[in-house]
Amino acid sequence: MRRNYLLAFSAMLMWSTMSGAVKLLFNRTPSIPNFQVLSVSAFFAFVALLLYIVVTGKIKAVKQYNFGDILNMSGLGFLGFFMYTSLYFYGISVLTAQEACIVNHLWPMMIVVFSVIILGEKLSAVKIGALASSFIGVVILSGGIHGDGQIWGILSCAAGAVCYGLFTALNKKKDYDQNIAMTIMWLVTALAAAVAGLFTETWVPLNTGEIIGLLWIGAATDAAAYLLWTIAIHSSENTAPIANMAYITPFMAMIVSWLLLGEKLSPTAAIALIFIVGGVAVQGLYEAKHNKA
Repeated sequence: MRRNYLLAFSAMLMWSTMSGAVKLLFNRTPSIPNFQVLSVSAFFAFVALLLYIVVTGKIKAVKQYNFGDILNMSGLGFLGFFMYTSLYFYGISVLTAQEACIVNHLWPMMIVVFSVIILGEKLSAVKIGALASSFIGVVILSGGIHGDGQIWGILSCAAGAVCYGLFTALNKKKDYDQNIAMTIMWLVTALAAAVAGLFTETWVPLNTGEIIGLLWIGAATDAAAYLLWTIAIHSSENTAPIANMAYITPFMAMIVSWLLLGEKLSPTAAIALIFIVGGVAVQGLYEAKHNKA
């Protein structure tokens, strides 16, 4: 169990840099279009994972899957990576990195909800209380955001959270080898984003610094973090404790956003974080006591 917590926490550390790094690329002149950022970073994620499964010999596991399995993995990748990340990136483009990250963190709640619906996990009173506390935190932050463009950003991040929660439950139910599945999923995401960008955007040349930023997003926050997180989820008998840990990420992301972008922590965001981290603490203390017993 401790191993799963360590894997999840490592993923959160890397994820905490995503919104700040993406916002930094969007703030460049000329701004890098959303689908270009997603396509290039997803391609880097695919390459990183492909190298990993080749070097470790895990690529041999591909033989155990038929065309239907590959198709299922592709569909899961489209839902959980392309749809989720596209919606999240749009939110980052119209909100501050901090706001987008916090609203987006409805997704751990969605994981628990869909795990109850699809996987048949029990919904205890403690889970409900922890989820309610974290959800209230997101609502408080959302209440301080105004403007049509920002409202669409909030809705976009929330919709992305629903996509990822559903993806996680379906992915766990299928129980594919995550090394193989993630490689295919990020390839599908890179291709889907490239096609979407072809019809909706004008892509711009990239300099060395921008390529390094996209490489970090792809290899670290996409490939490594998602793989570690999914392994933690798949190895856990109860999804909720691991899922609730992710509510700590907005706090770390705010520090990163402050360092990279100079974004200050507003009083509303501070209050929201109290509720969010409070939900995590309640769930964590309950699970620790329960497991000890």
